[in-house]
Amino acid sequence: MADHGHLAVSEASGRYGAVSSEKENPEGPEQLALIRETVRKAKVPRAKPRTWRDAALAKELPVARVVVNKGALHLDQFFDYAVPEELDEVARPGVRVRVRFGAGAGQVRGGRREGGRLIDGFLVERRASSDYSGPLAALADVVSPEPVLGPELLGLARAVADRYAGSLADVLQLAVPPRSAAAERRSSPAPLPPPPPPAAGSWGRYEQGAAFLESLARGGTPRAVWTALPGPHWAEEIARAVAATLASGRGALVVVPDGRAVGRVDAALTAVLGEGRHAVLTAEAGPEKRYGQWLAVRRGSVRAVVGTRAAMFAPVRDLGLAVVWDDGDGSHSDPHAPQPHAREVLLLRAAHDRCAFLLGSTGCTVEAAQLVESGWARPLAASRDQVRRAAPLVRTVGDDLLARDGAARAARLPSLAWETLRDGLRTGPVLIQVPRRGYVPRLACQQCRTPARCRHCAGPLEAPDQRELHCGWCGREAPAWHCEACGSTRLRAQVVGARRTAEELGRAFPAVPVRTSGRDHVLDRVPDRPALVVSTPGAEPVADGGYAAALLLDGWALLGRPDLRAGEEALRRWMDAASLVRGQEEGGTVVVVAEPTLRPVQALVRWDPVGHAQRELAERAELGFPPVSRMAAVSGPPESVETFLAAAALPMDAEILGPVPLPVVRPGSARRPGDPPPGEQWERALVRVPPGSGAALAQALKHARASRQARGTGDTVRIRVDPPDIG
Repeated sequence: MADHGHLAVSEASGRYGAVSSEKENPEGPEQLALIRETVRKAKVPRAKPRTWRDAALAKELPVARVVVNKGALHLDQFFDYAVPEELDEVARPGVRVRVRFGAGAGQVRGGRREGGRLIDGFLVERRASSDYSGPLAALADVVSPEPVLGPELLGLARAVADRYAGSLADVLQLAVPPRSAAAERRSSPAPLPPPPPPAAGSWGRYEQGAAFLESLARGGTPRAVWTALPGPHWAEEIARAVAATLASGRGALVVVPDGRAVGRVDAALTAVLGEGRHAVLTAEAGPEKRYGQWLAVRRGSVRAVVGTRAAMFAPVRDLGLAVVWDDGDGSHSDPHAPQPHAREVLLLRAAHDRCAFLLGSTGCTVEAAQLVESGWARPLAASRDQVRRAAPLVRTVGDDLLARDGAARAARLPSLAWETLRDGLRTGPVLIQVPRRGYVPRLACQQCRTPARCRHCAGPLEAPDQRELHCGWCGREAPAWHCEACGSTRLRAQVVGARRTAEELGRAFPAVPVRTSGRDHVLDRVPDRPALVVSTPGAEPVADGGYAAALLLDGWALLGRPDLRAGEEALRRWMDAASLVRGQEEGGTVVVVAEPTLRPVQALVRWDPVGHAQRELAERAELGFPPVSRMAAVSGPPESVETFLAAAALPMDAEILGPVPLPVVRPGSARRPGDPPPGEQWERALVRVPPGSGAALAQALKHARASRQARGTGDTVRIRVDPPDIG
């Protein structure tokens, strides 16, 4: 048997390659000719990528089970490859490999299947034999000796793929960051010893806060839905929960919506734990830095992680606590296939790893209320006395007051708002929250507030950029619209954007600086001095010392969205903004311009997000809406959707709603994830199943789509399990 030589690493690529040692290089003047002669006589394969034809296989466990980087559902399985003897030492479970894929049954030479194109993959297992009886292709190469896919991460990725009717390869694309050879060459620091248990601090404001920390420090696994008090302390409270978990010798993972929240938790962790005990994982970090931090977590150098949804799969060793902050934020839903939600991924991790779980927010989603009602988690909240001290005073301006208010008719702000602005500017900055221009696709009658709907399909009417009215579902124009309820021909005004609002306020208060925070430029902090800060929802900067007051304008715009979550989302946006205002004892005041009798407005006035979520949950249970039921959206060209649903072996208790037309995306306009191609008319059907049938629904949809792909029917049908907006 030929000597296949030693293994060497190429510094340029970081890849392992075979170097022949059949001949040593003797001294001689014709060095180049000697090298060529050595290469010609070498019996190891010279071509890259290698086929390893006639090469000896590993003596033990000569079969490698590989998951290939192919997201097609009909290829969602493991594939067996032969392990050449020369790769035996480095072909360990968890490493990245290169394999040939797609070779036909007749492409066999020298006992090896050849052909196909090179693709990446992960080696998940070494085996003594293969379930496949034919000849195997050989591993082409081991890209890196660094094991990056452990059994825990592989099991989690499989569970996420099954829940969302996706492929394992797609989930691994989200779970394992791209490789950086430079980051792999650097060694990670030695892990630090566990820190001492932290003091309760501001957790003492909650009835069970101190007990929650003590349980974590003792190695317990409490599961809680945390309704955080308004104010700036939430980041420090998360840091103390992480510190208590680390004190027990376990790891912790924190997932927050955006980079600004990451910065606050990062600073709090540094203040509580000191340097070197946690890693930050965000998609905004450069590839090398992100991969280096990820490797430090994978190697066990750090036991705590904070990040955005990019961190939800972080391989934290001995995970003891999983934390999700503000789970209602849309940023937690990944736009890439299979579009998992960070809350659901961490719920799977908590169940699989049997670790503690903390779902926190100043508000409360219906999903969080369901966790408490089912008994899976316990509520973690403050007493009403603590809430009244921490929350600002909330006042409302409804339609009746607007109709009697001369200032509101002449300008957009009612008299109460002007008074609140003037009083607040005496002591500090004032926040003005304005929905984004064009944020609301639904228009309403100016007189009776009846939603403006299309006469042909009852879809919502739109007037984007103040153009002619047209239907958002079927695209038909409505030039002669009038209200079916009262006969009025006037529509409620479009939302005025943050820029125009800032211009109007600048003219009204010429001596006060006006700052804006929105999509183009998001501020992180503002100083504690008089200023007007105009912001769109979700972009509100933190004020040093808290805002003196806040105005929440155009409440009808948030509440009037044609979405099942409109009320829940409006309350969450309002509470996030109001939480930045000083407490009532310090004179903090919030004015919301919305009808005071509406449930979300009443919940804001009472500062009772949990009660609102519980009532929403009860109504959805009665109507069979998510999260009580499981739902999936199937969208695509009309004929494709019809054929797909007819062929899918849906559960017996499945109910199909629709299909209905989707809005046509105009060429050149911005597209959201899941939107149809510009100019194409697509339809969407909703498939609903009762509790307990969600897994069967996901499996049926996955198999139906896999069958289409295997037949080459095309991939024009899109599936979204648990769609965030269902109209």
